[in-house]
Amino acid sequence: MTEQEIKQLFIETNAIMEGHFLLTSGLHSPLYVEKFNVLQHPDYTEKLCRELASRFKDDRIETVVGPMTGGILLAHETGKALGTRAIFTERENGRMTFRRGFSLFPGERVLIVEDIVTTGGSVREVIDVVREAGGVPVAVGMLVDRSGGKADFSPVPHQALLHLAVETFTAEDCPLCQKGVPMTKRGRTGK
Repeated sequence: MTEQEIKQLFIETNAIMEGHFLLTSGLHSPLYVEKFNVLQHPDYTEKLCRELASRFKDDRIETVVGPMTGGILLAHETGKALGTRAIFTERENGRMTFRRGFSLFPGERVLIVEDIVTTGGSVREVIDVVREAGGVPVAVGMLVDRSGGKADFSPVPHQALLHLAVETFTAEDCPLCQKGVPMTKRGRTGK
């Protein structure tokens, strides 16, 4: 799939949204990518993850790891495409960790997958968890890098299926807040 085809899939499923959004990072943005608008379609999820897996097929990946929640779907489908197992991290007492009996053997080659990256904080936490468990973070695969290239996981190489350069702002510097634009509610939870 080309990057334009991937972007078109996100547009067609209303996964790319415009408004005034509060991101998980605490930053504000005029654009939001609602990954579950595209991931709710198993055929699209499989297609995107097959494309992601193809980028790392020669890296001798043994396990795919993704952070909860969206990363679980991505790890599963990418692992299926690579013929590996798939596990995930989750937060316990505010710290990213392996639970549910998940572990890595020393030197296990790991591909870390993530849905949307803005600052890269969650991915860096997963890299640390993989290393602490004795694994080797071989690469990071992302559905969408919306950091404008600012998210860096060196020395771990990374690739994204879709690159978006989207401005983000602190609440104090947000021009949408300064104009009195209300936050846009997303989905049914009203986050």
